[in-house]
Amino acid sequence: MDSSRFLSASVTELKPSGIRKFFDLAASMEGVISLGVGEPDFVTSWSVREACILSLEKGHTAYSANAGLMELREEISFYLDRKFHVNYEAEREILVTVGASQALDLALRTIINPGDEVIIPEPCFVAYGPLVKLAGGIPVYVSSNSNNGFKTLPGQIEKAITQNTKAVLICSPSNPTGSMLSRKDFEKISNIIKQHDLLAISDEIYAELSYDEEFTSLASLEGMRERTITISGFSKGFAMTGWRLGFAAAPAPLLQAMLKIHQYSMMCAPTMSQHAALEALRNGEEDVQRMKTDYRRRRNYFVRSLNEAGFPCQTPGGAFYAFPSIEYSGLSSEEFAEQLLLEEKVAVVPGIVFGSSGEGFVRCSYASSLSQLEEALKRMASFMKRRQHAGAQWKTLQDF
Repeated sequence: MDSSRFLSASVTELKPSGIRKFFDLAASMEGVISLGVGEPDFVTSWSVREACILSLEKGHTAYSANAGLMELREEISFYLDRKFHVNYEAEREILVTVGASQALDLALRTIINPGDEVIIPEPCFVAYGPLVKLAGGIPVYVSSNSNNGFKTLPGQIEKAITQNTKAVLICSPSNPTGSMLSRKDFEKISNIIKQHDLLAISDEIYAELSYDEEFTSLASLEGMRERTITISGFSKGFAMTGWRLGFAAAPAPLLQAMLKIHQYSMMCAPTMSQHAALEALRNGEEDVQRMKTDYRRRRNYFVRSLNEAGFPCQTPGGAFYAFPSIEYSGLSSEEFAEQLLLEEKVAVVPGIVFGSSGEGFVRCSYASSLSQLEEALKRMASFMKRRQHAGAQWKTLQDF
């Protein structure tokens, strides 16, 4: 029997994640240093783990309310107000989800009708376009480049707007580039969104990891709270990737519509993870700052060393990614990543998987120990020297 005939067309057309291909290959090899994983190398804080253990010991193993523990939603509300100056009603405007990814999926499925367009600045996280398509929408990519720090210009967004545009999906700090939009950048973009009566989906999962300037939440700007769905979670800033806990914050009509889908598709987020997140918000600020300080130190070392090794790289403003150019290697980003892995056992992610704007670059996560970063840089420098030497020999032969 040909089982493929039972598959939906939208799923059949989806391409597997380009990141996963290199993770799977790296996992099959010994001695690989992975700079590809978008995951903190810190273990979740002990007090957070202890809160989970206590939750289990007390027998908190049943479902929570669909929207999440009220106590946690209240704490998220306090946190957003305190940190990012935007206020949400805990009962009707905050939804606890299974990771930020589920919150994003819910947001898109809630607002998109077949044929609606969502503008997505790229390079961008690999899931954005596929999730738009699965919701029945059309992703419209707006490119950026290293000349302006991979910041999408407001004029580019406005030029991409059509009568079918429903929303703009923005991530700052960015995955994969680490670029960060300033308050002035957001003000210009928000004016366009308001002028054209659009929605904004703001992926703020890296909000805690901004290094050189204060993070701006899009919903905090004048007139944007009522037209923004804010997506965030605990994976990155609180080093809680495996706990699978995120949240969405939005005006009640939007949030309650998202809740309807969540009720049928997921029921609720894990109860013990919610108790752990409660502790993270109440008492985890010191640990977040400690991790942030260490990331900043690694960033400064890693980016400086990349440039010295022949990989031009701008200093990212947030997250824990560097996005160096590999143009001088003469290879495509996919060829570079594959050969680097096979020859030097260093795993990076080819920029092309984040959109056409990412070609000529690779994503490197510096959420690794300094000793691993040092060794990875040595191997990358060795690889680049061989490529440059081979290129010089080839040029000499061509000239002859």
